[in-house]
Formats: sequence, structure tokens, C-alpha cells
Amino acid sequence: MAVKIRLRRMGQKKAPFYRIIVADGRAPRDGKFIEEIGTYDPNQEPSAFKVDEEAAKRWLNNGAQPTEVVSKIFKAAGIEK
Repeated sequence: MAVKIRLRRMGQKKAPFYRIIVADGRAPRDGKFIEEIGTYDPNQEPSAFKVDEEAAKRWLNNGAQPTEVVSKIFKAAGIEK
């Protein structure tokens, strides 16, 4: 099972809000997920994010692959593999 750390879109039309989740790579974007580990709000200036560092590091050490955007968020938060 390929586990990915990715964004789940929430919010209204033209006002997106994202949750950072851990999910099976085959699951749909807004479908079933394993765990929620943070949030990301691109509408604020500057973009706001909150990440549970312990959970993120645990999933990265267990082999979960972050998407491109999530890896940039992790880098800004100071979370390394």
C-alpha cells in the first residue's frame, strides 16, 4: 500500500481551505484517509499552516511520500525526513 501525505480540499467555492492528511495513494482526493496531521490556508497573507510535527515525522519515517506542495509546507515548518 503506497501511503501519501497530501492535501484534502475543504471550504466554499473560490475560498479553498486544505487539511493535510495521510491517505492510501489509490484513494480519491477528498475520500477516505488514515489520519489528519495539519491544515493549510492559502487565503491568508502570508499563507497560514499548522502541522503536527510528531505525526508528520512518524509518517515520513514509516515511508509515507509527501506530495510536492506538502513537502514545501514541511520545509517551511522545518520538518525534514
